[in-house]
Amino acid sequence: MTQHTGGRTAVIVIGGGYAGVLAANRLTRREDVAVTLVNPRATFVERLRLHQLVAGSHDAVVDYTTRRALDRLRALRRSKETYVGPWLPEPLLTSPDVAEHAELAESLSMAVMLVLETLSPTERAVFVLREVFDVGYDEIAEAVGKTPAAVRQIAHRSRRHVDARRPREVVSPRQARAALTSFQHAVETGGLQGVLDVLAPDVVLISDGGGVRSAALRPVTGIEKVVRLLLVGLGDKEGALTGEPTTVNGDPALLLRVDGEIDSVMTIRVEGGLVTGIYFVRNPAKLTHIAAATPFTPN
Repeated sequence: MTQHTGGRTAVIVIGGGYAGVLAANRLTRREDVAVTLVNPRATFVERLRLHQLVAGSHDAVVDYTTRRALDRLRALRRSKETYVGPWLPEPLLTSPDVAEHAELAESLSMAVMLVLETLSPTERAVFVLREVFDVGYDEIAEAVGKTPAAVRQIAHRSRRHVDARRPREVVSPRQARAALTSFQHAVETGGLQGVLDVLAPDVVLISDGGGVRSAALRPVTGIEKVVRLLLVGLGDKEGALTGEPTTVNGDPALLLRVDGEIDSVMTIRVEGGLVTGIYFVRNPAKLTHIAAATPFTPN
């Protein structure tokens, strides 16, 4: 087993949200880390259970972590049925050094997280545990309640599904940051020429306001429509709009503020040197934990 990250990472990648993080640091077995990583809303019983798990067997931690993540995924799937507009994964503020761990960084990226959203909860759990954390089939089978043979089939099917949809090329943080500089300039000056130079003709913009903040109710496709939407979006802010470079889900991103208050998080997908995807998360419920970077502790 490749022991290179913690249980919080596993639950975020599998479960897709900070609110689902109710499990211990999966591999460090450190009780102090485990308690730190528990959701602040967790009950005393859940905290006590974590103490017991981290002090006990590794298999029990993996089993508990996976089951909590599956619970989170199933709850999210139900909530999406009534969600207003497109749904994007909760942005995770990470430190730049996450990019040093290529496999983990890719699994956290917004583009890959969106691909993972097209898997069923069980498929997603199997894929992440096998492909990202190198967990054995027998161990995964125990955690998801399937036979090892069934898990192998699910892993194979999920891998083909994800490989067909994930970005085809690895883009360096420097390339992504250069493209984001154009967006930052547009945010701060209103000039979109630099943005036009980096957008692909078939660029897709997805914005998630959750019905609370203004956002497009469906994906916007094509450079003309995207630029038109950006012009409207930049012009309707009441207050001083600024863009702050940051790292979200292992990728360069922009943290947008209005009069110093967090308004949204923007990430992009770059292919062939051009921006093919733009993702805005504006739903305030998904931005409550964006102020502090999530620590990752490779072993």
